[in-house]
Amino acid sequence: LFLQKYTTSMDFVRKFERQCGSQASVKRLRAHPSYHSFNNKWNLPVYFQIRFREIAGALEEALSDTLEEAPGGSSFCLLATHMVWMSLVKCWSDQMFLPLLVHRLWKLSLQILARYSVFISEVSVRPISSENTKESKKPMPVGRKESSLSLNPSEDQGNGSSPESLPLPSISSTQLIHVAADLDKLQDRIPDILDMIKPKLEMIGFKNISCIAGALEDSKTSLSTCVPTLNNRIIQDLSESSFAYLKSALEVPRLYRRTNKEVPTKASPYVDSALKPFFRLQNDYRDTLKQPLIHQWLESALSESTQKYYETVSDVLSSVKKMEESLKRLKQARRTATSNPVGTNGGMSDDNKIRLQLALDVEYFGEQIRKMGLETNSIKSFSALAELVLTAKDQATMEPS
Repeated sequence: LFLQKYTTSMDFVRKFERQCGSQASVKRLRAHPSYHSFNNKWNLPVYFQIRFREIAGALEEALSDTLEEAPGGSSFCLLATHMVWMSLVKCWSDQMFLPLLVHRLWKLSLQILARYSVFISEVSVRPISSENTKESKKPMPVGRKESSLSLNPSEDQGNGSSPESLPLPSISSTQLIHVAADLDKLQDRIPDILDMIKPKLEMIGFKNISCIAGALEDSKTSLSTCVPTLNNRIIQDLSESSFAYLKSALEVPRLYRRTNKEVPTKASPYVDSALKPFFRLQNDYRDTLKQPLIHQWLESALSESTQKYYETVSDVLSSVKKMEESLKRLKQARRTATSNPVGTNGGMSDDNKIRLQLALDVEYFGEQIRKMGLETNSIKSFSALAELVLTAKDQATMEPS
């Protein structure tokens, strides 16, 4: 209502000025006390402060509810990023824009982007919950709402720090992936912000658009600095989720030693379980994330988990070899066959069954990596792992029963 009345009044003043016969008379009109008194009745700074609080309050509320999904039809996954974009749109909408407030609106736009950068940094250091528990969906404590987008527009903005005494709320891996997807989308839409602002600036005769574009590019760069930490957290979570199953290779000896189990012919179930987080990422987020980003996460996370898998398999094979040598020495000492590692069915020894099982597991692991569209030679330590189990397999299949 204020904007409508102000616009109508200013239109009346502009039309009244056009009735003046010369520029000199226009200047005399504008210098008259009544003219100044009329203009002073419109307290634009107070109007802006009200709108600022309205925009900032809604934005801070959305940033607090970080795990809430965005409204249907939004291009963003989370309410937080959706509200960042809507706040920018509102700043430059016809229902908000006034030429005399353009400098304040521009500053607010930069503050909104800076606040989102702080939000991403805060989220990136949260502990990752194993599942979407109720605890992880709780909004941030009130104390965390203090941010770089201060509710007093006349004050310099802070850096968004929160009290150290408050424990960080957890975030699920799914929500963390959504944050990364939103950040990527918002960076892509930085040019759209310039498209919103440019017509308003041209309306008031501002021509230094390159300065505005440069500032927006700086904001984009600031957002980009959050990407490595965010990516590393997601990669780490994927790797840990996978290795939680891959370390089951330690249990393979227990399955075969002195159990008279048949010679293995297929991979262990733990391999499929270890690969599920990667296939879930690839299948569930193909329409949310860019394929190069998914590829980067898969390759990096697989490299980390494969390195640990290599170390685990190496330890198992070393242990098997030591056990085998120990049994042979014991047999020689007793000169009896009671300690022969050959199974009771007279077939392959327990130690060789273990070697063969690990070889089958790693071969299947490699096949599934290739099914993801990745090359095994791009996965660090996989070549060493494959060579390790190939040697073990050759030993298992070449030794006489």
